[in-house]
Amino acid sequence: MGRTGFIYHPAYLNHDMGPGHPESPERLRTIVERLESTGTMRKLVRIEPVTAPDEWILQVHTADYVADLKSRAPTSGRVSLDPDTSMSPGSLAAAYLAAGGALAAADAIMAGQVEHAFCAVRPPGHHAESNRAMGFCLFNNVAIAARYLQRKHGLGRVLIVDWDVHHGNGTQHSFYDDPSVLFFSTHQFPHYPGTGRATERGKGPGEGFTINVPLAAGEGDQEYFDVFQRVLVPAADAFRPDFVLISAGFDAHKDDPLAGMGLTEEGYAGLTRIVAAIARRHSRKRILSCLEGGYNLAALSASVERHLLTLLEV
Repeated sequence: MGRTGFIYHPAYLNHDMGPGHPESPERLRTIVERLESTGTMRKLVRIEPVTAPDEWILQVHTADYVADLKSRAPTSGRVSLDPDTSMSPGSLAAAYLAAGGALAAADAIMAGQVEHAFCAVRPPGHHAESNRAMGFCLFNNVAIAARYLQRKHGLGRVLIVDWDVHHGNGTQHSFYDDPSVLFFSTHQFPHYPGTGRATERGKGPGEGFTINVPLAAGEGDQEYFDVFQRVLVPAADAFRPDFVLISAGFDAHKDDPLAGMGLTEEGYAGLTRIVAAIARRHSRKRILSCLEGGYNLAALSASVERHLLTLLEV
């Protein structure tokens, strides 16, 4: 059985964008409650997150953006950052701890404490651009972890697999001209945020290192398996990553209210196996996955558990 880390902190619940908002604290409560009730939590190695230092946040985000978030962080009520995204009094601390959760997971994996890790963090990150909060995201947790692995741990090539139902525009934006990061995304198209066409392939030295596979609504497990095997696997084998990151959104599930795809819990297990096989061939099994979307609570918690159980198997 593999050693799988689990990153969580109660402070993640203090980020609250208001009644009825789909990205709610209940998402993490439901995940933790399920893992504890089924006994899965006992199989995981708990890893405490840290508050990410600005040094690492600034590898991805501009100093002006970080300063603006700090100046606008409320002491009461909420402050709107975009039509979908706001900050409550606990939001900025949660965002720093979410990014820091990914850093702590990276350290634990690189130290050999665990082989892989799942970060049950919020706010999510893959829509956040260098100077812009959007799509429920403040800091781009996965992008920050990728730069940390390269610049703190000296790794050369990082693969980011984004299977969230929404395109990870922020992550693409961070590495669009960078051949040291291979970014692969499947997403419902056309759908929010409107990016992620197959023709978006990177630029300059990064051309060809962004791979977008837009999918039509309704596609499910077998279609996803086919795309991962046909497109991701050969690209990853040619790239030979030193480390694999997953933007693990679970909103392509057939029951998710914000999208129209057809994945099941078993589908997420299958995708996890494909990515784990890549990591086994090239990356010493090293996988760090960060929670992104997923808004049907039952489907989210069940899918996260299948993802974790699969990591434990590989």
